Amino acid sequence: MRPTDLSLAQARLALDARQISARELTQAYLDAIAALNPRLNAYITVTAEAALTAADAADQKLAAGQGGPLEGIPLGIKDLFCTAGTRTTAASRILGDFTPPYESTITRQLLRDGAVFLGKLNLDEFAMGSSNATSAFGPVENPWSRRNDPDTRLVPGGSSGGSAAAVAARLALGATATDTGGSIRQPAAFCGVAGIKPTYGRCSRFGVVAFASSLDQAGPIARDVMDCAVLLRSMSGFDPQDSTSVDMAVPDFAAAVGRGVRGMRIGIPREYRMAGMPAEIEALWQQGIAWLRDAGASIVDVSLPHTKYALPTYYIVAPAEASSNLARYDGVRFGARVAGADLTELYEKTRAAGFGAEVQRRIMIGTYVLSAGYYDAYYLKAQQVRTLIKRDFDLAWAQCDALLTPATPSAAFGLDEKQDDPVAMYLNDIFTVTANLAGLPGMAVPAGLDGQGLPLGLQIIGQPFDEESVFAVAGAVERAAGFSARPGVIA
Repeated sequence: MRPTDLSLAQARLALDARQISARELTQAYLDAIAALNPRLNAYITVTAEAALTAADAADQKLAAGQGGPLEGIPLGIKDLFCTAGTRTTAASRILGDFTPPYESTITRQLLRDGAVFLGKLNLDEFAMGSSNATSAFGPVENPWSRRNDPDTRLVPGGSSGGSAAAVAARLALGATATDTGGSIRQPAAFCGVAGIKPTYGRCSRFGVVAFASSLDQAGPIARDVMDCAVLLRSMSGFDPQDSTSVDMAVPDFAAAVGRGVRGMRIGIPREYRMAGMPAEIEALWQQGIAWLRDAGASIVDVSLPHTKYALPTYYIVAPAEASSNLARYDGVRFGARVAGADLTELYEKTRAAGFGAEVQRRIMIGTYVLSAGYYDAYYLKAQQVRTLIKRDFDLAWAQCDALLTPATPSAAFGLDEKQDDPVAMYLNDIFTVTANLAGLPGMAVPAGLDGQGLPLGLQIIGQPFDEESVFAVAGAVERAAGFSARPGVIA
């Protein structure tokens, strides 16, 4: 078995037993990156020298019996997390070669636990997108390919497409990611890996470049459910530097993965059966229901009547918050600058040159819905509907312990498909945005393949701060699915 074939949990055991060194493991991943990243474009920045130095330090700690829970584990970091001394771009030209003088809380906690950082991962610009095609550093390619059409390059999903592609292609043992409307779960499903968006407030947002502050939440993408549980424990915890961080104990998520679902009530929301949903998605959903029933769970029909308003609500709230958050990128304090005759022209030229088309589109939408005369009609109304969406979930929890839904409305699509239709792109988030609007934990688990041999995922949504139930259900689905396929590009 190659070192890169080990799961994170297996690698931890091998490192502790001194069957492999952290340097050997890290070098194996750096070699894989050198071989495949020129094609996949999953990494924007590779920090090979720093990674090997960190691996050597990890070997010394392991030899002394002082290793942390992630000692010597090579990870990729989404280029939305500030990393002290390493360029952070948010995949945008406007940040240029911005090098933060400080560390995000989540990356600091991963370093505290012994992780080795391989580099910074590509994403949709400022995390705005569902395909990883809006990056200023070029699109990321999904390591999977269609069985009967191997030449068509596929998207990895977004915005955390670099994270999902790197994990799927064995270019990292795990990766940090962020999810504003599905940006962990959708790319995980497209790339045949696992990813969890925890409850809003479970993980600190300090040092994570903001998109929509009331929706953004960080989480891990990893090869399987157990690996996600291990990473989430290190990433979680109260942070006084983040006013939305919740001060509560961090459970042992890994212990929940194998506990089973016997006696649990699994809700099936009837409104998620969308008109025109592909038969393969419906069939996988029914298979997931059967797996959980066979594992001892009871299946409950539930209603989330305001689901149909979730996508338009999201695409009012998120651009509005983005418009406010991105106002700081003006060419004055940091990042790229385009000179102008006066301050106004400097702003205009800098932002026109620095922001890509999708970011500009969302800033314009957000500015419009926040403007005088439209605030009440759009933004205020959207926030009222958001409250109703959350109430739907609150009522559903009286009947069930977790929900099972599809993760995406399709498998991965081609890099040249849908890109010219913003509405078609936004529809990729149709099954995922509700969890962000309600602040709930949601996880995507690979569960099968479509007719072209591409991965399809199921989504588990849980109650606030009940990630343990999400992991229990996800673990049951994973065991029943027995999903172990490898992407064609690296077979």
